[in-house]
Amino acid sequence: MFKKATLLAAAVVGAGIWTVPVPAEAGAVLDAIRQRGSIRCGIQTGTPGFGFPDSAGVWQGFNVEVCRAVSVMLFNDPSKVQFVPVTSQQRFPALQAGEVDLLSNNSTNTLTRDTQLGFNFGPTVFYDGQGLMVPRRLGVSKATELNGATVCVQPGTTTELNLSDFFRQNRMTFNAVVIDNQAELRNAFFAGRCDVYTNDASALAADRTVAQNPNDYVILPERISKEPLAPVVRHGDEQWFDIVKWAVYALIEGEELGITSQNVDTFLTSNNPIVRRFLGVEPGMGQALGVDQRYAYNILKTVGNYGQIFDKWLGAGSPIRLERGLNELWTKGGLQYAPPAR
Repeated sequence: MFKKATLLAAAVVGAGIWTVPVPAEAGAVLDAIRQRGSIRCGIQTGTPGFGFPDSAGVWQGFNVEVCRAVSVMLFNDPSKVQFVPVTSQQRFPALQAGEVDLLSNNSTNTLTRDTQLGFNFGPTVFYDGQGLMVPRRLGVSKATELNGATVCVQPGTTTELNLSDFFRQNRMTFNAVVIDNQAELRNAFFAGRCDVYTNDASALAADRTVAQNPNDYVILPERISKEPLAPVVRHGDEQWFDIVKWAVYALIEGEELGITSQNVDTFLTSNNPIVRRFLGVEPGMGQALGVDQRYAYNILKTVGNYGQIFDKWLGAGSPIRLERGLNELWTKGGLQYAPPAR
């Protein structure tokens, strides 16, 4: 039995079924991106830690780094990205119309967006949940004490829908102050136009950092939804979708393997076959995607791994001061997990 199985495996390998990847063929979106020489990435209009222009007008943040990782994978250059700020209501029409090639702006993966809107969601880059922030002076300690409150919320979002569900479920009423632009919305809350500001808990933590006195505001302990945030592309170009997916997975697997932007060169001489395939020392994975064989090496060398990006922009040492929580690696009790690159 063992001998027959061995001979069968040898025949399959000899036929090239396991060892020769099928090169990816570019679709219409990928062709247009390559001809243009850059990726149009839809980003939020300004969220500390996630996506914001610095004092020189250069876009920075966690979601920005995701776009740059995709740019490195495709062009071996992190600068081949045009960042297009879009509001919560503009983002999906912009993607459908081809005004952007990719959204990296805290978009929640949902059934109807995946199907009716015609989108493909990449790997979840941030596991979040919707929270509620209130001024400390109100003396509110839990969300069920908010009956009759005025709530600041963005329209056209799962946030708005979840808010209605939560209040209806708890037989409470609220009055909505609806503003599309996130910066204007948080300013309205800080100015006292509403009692409550609701958004993803990470976004609330980010927005609190720009308040005149951040300690004057409390994020209540309840999480009223699941918010798996992921990059988004439109249906119709699977090759482009594959590139986005595996760029994200490269960030995660880099952290799983302990490879950082500082030590990646030392791993090029590793005897570990997983590392060698991943970094393109043993070719094949890049060919399967239609990109540089060393795409993962290039991403990690240029952008860093998932943990480095998280720590820099969102972690305990950043102004946002978020714990990894569910965004920790699966080996450490979290949900971040990359499929094998083989």
